[in-house]
Amino acid sequence: MNNFMNIGEAAKASGVSAKMIRHYESVGLFPEAARTDAGYRQYTDKEIGTLRFIRQSRDLGFSIEQIRELLGLWQNRKRPSRQVKALAQAHIEELDAKLKELQSMKATLEHLVHCCHGDDRPDCPIIETLESEVPVPVAHAARDGHAHGHAGLRPGRAARR
Repeated sequence: MNNFMNIGEAAKASGVSAKMIRHYESVGLFPEAARTDAGYRQYTDKEIGTLRFIRQSRDLGFSIEQIRELLGLWQNRKRPSRQVKALAQAHIEELDAKLKELQSMKATLEHLVHCCHGDDRPDCPIIETLESEVPVPVAHAARDGHAHGHAGLRPGRAARR
């Protein structure tokens, strides 16, 4: 026998906020809940399990579309595990690219902070770089696989400070 939960109880039991439950319903990731005669959503233990699956997938950074695919694989008990592994491996590659980009941003900022005196003078290589017409090379460096986010900075201006 199923015990029905309202959306607040489902949110607490699954770790997914009521707002996100509604969002997942609206984008078709999660089926719309059954409703009482008064219009209140009702959730079963099975639906709570699906919400937990979604939450844990989001915690690992999977996109909505990736979660949609994972849900399909999860619900197909005859699926080969190689499909799940391939999806996870592709996600690892995306995370690696994001990590390189973050490392490049950090290196760029570290370089700029190092070049800034941080004193009472108004001269600041951080501000000068941000206002420059030349784009900060962070994304370019990450995209090319270089971790040197400061490689394309205007060393003449920033380094002499």
